[in-house]
Amino acid sequence: MKVSVVVFPGSNCDSDCFNVMRDVMQCETNYVWHKDHDLKNPDLVILPGGFSYGDYLRCGAIARFSPVMKEVVQFANNGGTVIGICNGFQILLESGLLPGAMLPNKSLKFICKHVWLKTENTGTKFTNRLKSGQVLRIPIAHGEGNYTADSDTIKKLKDENRIIFRYASENGELADRYNPNGAMEHIAGITNEKGNVLGMMPHPERASEDILGSHDGRWIWESLLS
Repeated sequence: MKVSVVVFPGSNCDSDCFNVMRDVMQCETNYVWHKDHDLKNPDLVILPGGFSYGDYLRCGAIARFSPVMKEVVQFANNGGTVIGICNGFQILLESGLLPGAMLPNKSLKFICKHVWLKTENTGTKFTNRLKSGQVLRIPIAHGEGNYTADSDTIKKLKDENRIIFRYASENGELADRYNPNGAMEHIAGITNEKGNVLGMMPHPERASEDILGSHDGRWIWESLLS
């Protein structure tokens, strides 16, 4: 698999994604600068976490207008596989590739810790190696991860089984006390209608090696490779 990691001014998880895909998953991996118009013919595009353009205006709002995003949108609309992680998820929302928006965390504080995610849909290219209901331990690091959308959008996400991950307990229980940011329906990750674009707030690239305290993120990369 050939992977392109997009780098925006303020990205800080691009090297983590690059390392995991090249050195851990043994994929041909390239960086793509935000001003580039060439995605380098990838099978997978990763929009990494960080603080693109300093998160001015709101998270992802300026990055959505980066020259490279025209290519990313076209790539996704043509069926190309895209994953946006944390700030990358926010950029996908701002660009219209995914529905909804992000609000500040309910606590109004930046949160950096490991959380538990319940796998809600194993029929995607991002989760086909997982079991239904499987719980993953993956870290979050964000100040605006409170997913919100209108009632029609939430209903559509649920009806079409596009909520991929939910914040939960270690045993998969859904309750407000396990929801770190107040996201509607405990949403931690969703896909588009075609199922080729995934946005998720937790960082699987930070949980892909035992030395990092969890390798649960590898399930996502291995699903993509399979």
